[in-house]
Amino acid sequence: MTETQALRPHAEDAFSAELQALAAVDDRPRPERWRLSPWAVATYLLGDTLSDGTVITPKYVGPRRIVEVAVSTLATDRALLLLGVPGTAKTWVSEHLAAAVSGDSTLLVQGTAGTSEEAIRYGWNYAQLLAHGPHRGALVPSPVMRAMAEGLTARVEELTRIPADVQDTLITVLSEKTLPIPELGEEAQAVRGFNLIATANDRDRGVNELSSALRRRFNTVVLPLPASAEAEVDIVSRRVDQLGRSLDLPPAPDGLDEIRRVVTVFRELREGVTDDGRTKVKSPSGTLSTAEAISVVTGGLSLAAHFGDGMLRAGDVAAGILGAVVRDPAADQVVWQEYLETVVRERDGWQDFYRACREVSA
Repeated sequence: MTETQALRPHAEDAFSAELQALAAVDDRPRPERWRLSPWAVATYLLGDTLSDGTVITPKYVGPRRIVEVAVSTLATDRALLLLGVPGTAKTWVSEHLAAAVSGDSTLLVQGTAGTSEEAIRYGWNYAQLLAHGPHRGALVPSPVMRAMAEGLTARVEELTRIPADVQDTLITVLSEKTLPIPELGEEAQAVRGFNLIATANDRDRGVNELSSALRRRFNTVVLPLPASAEAEVDIVSRRVDQLGRSLDLPPAPDGLDEIRRVVTVFRELREGVTDDGRTKVKSPSGTLSTAEAISVVTGGLSLAAHFGDGMLRAGDVAAGILGAVVRDPAADQVVWQEYLETVVRERDGWQDFYRACREVSA
């Protein structure tokens, strides 16, 4: 039987060649159990060309200082909280940081309203528990507990979606670096190298607000939206290219023009003003993040490849844009129609885009 290729490989697998190349040239001090030095971890995220000619592709396009602060935090005893609006690459950065530091990004707790204490602490194998009573062999460690035992980096996604009383399970782990196991009258201690990366959504603030005691255990790094349109176009282009190759979609010639249009529309609606600053526009209820722009263009690329001539055109991205913008059928539809008529319709060279959007909006 042939090995099945993963649809979405983990970062340490997808970029293993880059990680190996960095490890080979990395002669700087490494914190205990780190696969790379802090300098090499930052280089892995930001991209560079190594002395041996190996090209390290950027995983994060943004201020270098943000990455440096995040990496240096992980080299201390404080946990890292990546905070930002939806689509600012919090999960992406979290995964790649864990992959570069520990070589394993899979020690993950996905936060939801139903996340229980067992997901963060430990559970029990009830067959073993009934047969032999409480003992170490019956204990099922959580990803956090495994990271503590092996000196690796654990990840908690969407921390503010987790109920407040479950969040506070992390306080002892992060402050004392221990996890009490009262059923056995013992504790699990973290070994050197252990740390934790959490992500939280700005829009979720107030849903399950972090307690002040827990927040003090984190160093918070805010991931901003791309500073310029060109930076956002670069991010979208890179990710669409990576996703297209993983899905065996043929590259679309001249697709950059449509990517730039999608990014322009998203930025103008997000910021409430056109690029030239002359016209104010209403913003819809959605976030219109960079991640959503990537999804719109990837969907358009699939349409162009399978139902078009392979050229990414306005008609291929129009439906995706409509779906991203109009989340509230009543209010957002009005915002979208007004934007089409007052901005897109009057913009030079955008008539094909206007017609395509009008067609799917009808």
